[in-house]
Amino acid sequence: MTVKKEIAIASGKGGTGKTTVAVNIAACWDDPVILADCDVEEPNAHLFIQPTWDRKKPVTVLNPEFNMDLCDGTGACRDVCRYNAIIVLGKSPLLFPELCHSCGGCYRACPNNAITEVPREIGYLECGHRDKINFIHGRMNIGEAKSPPLIKAVRTAAREQGENLVIIDAPPGTTCPVIEATRKVDYLVLVTEPTPFGLSDLKLARETAQIMDIRHGVIVNRSDLGNNDVFDYCRQENIPILASIPFEKKAAQLYSQSKILVKENSHYQALFRNLFQQILKDMEQ
Repeated sequence: MTVKKEIAIASGKGGTGKTTVAVNIAACWDDPVILADCDVEEPNAHLFIQPTWDRKKPVTVLNPEFNMDLCDGTGACRDVCRYNAIIVLGKSPLLFPELCHSCGGCYRACPNNAITEVPREIGYLECGHRDKINFIHGRMNIGEAKSPPLIKAVRTAAREQGENLVIIDAPPGTTCPVIEATRKVDYLVLVTEPTPFGLSDLKLARETAQIMDIRHGVIVNRSDLGNNDVFDYCRQENIPILASIPFEKKAAQLYSQSKILVKENSHYQALFRNLFQQILKDMEQ
């Protein structure tokens, strides 16, 4: 079953307020909504949602396993692996699982059928609910190097929940995890701050959105601090500014207590409702 819309909240850098925006947009929506925290290396949306947990599911990837009774050490598995995840010591293949991308190339290339693919757990999904919010996040196992397979599992689980709106809290940055979390979404919200670092990383995030051909807009958080360079950049590039959210001590206090702003103050409820309506309006243009 496919969802009606997927909106991803992302940022070129951490600490801009991305999760705050994602949580409060989900909490102010009148209809049932799915909130998917795809920052699987450091998930924190659950601290605000505080869901009732319904289920937990391990996530695995396939890695090669070598049958040394059949292997003759030809090195075909090594030669086909573009990620250098396999080396051959003498006639014995050795796998570096952190480098393996589970492509199956070695399994297919082995002339002696000496390789089988076995599952290896990389993390797990947790699903829960609070009020009208269905919540999903992933947690990577300590020491794992690649988060995209787990992020893909989170997005798949979100789609399987039905046709409700999906809000995706993406990882920060512009690397592979962000690509996996925002691939083929209907709209991308870029959260930034009016500082030199904020502008630099916004430019990178915007270029990524253009390459992926995703419609996008910008939220300027703590908009009354810093300078006007972010606003000038958005005007020059014709990027819609969806909202400017000024710094408020009360918001910082509520955040530090893991409170959802729209649940605590009618001012924030009106602010995020207007923001959500602006996002929906821009999506339809």
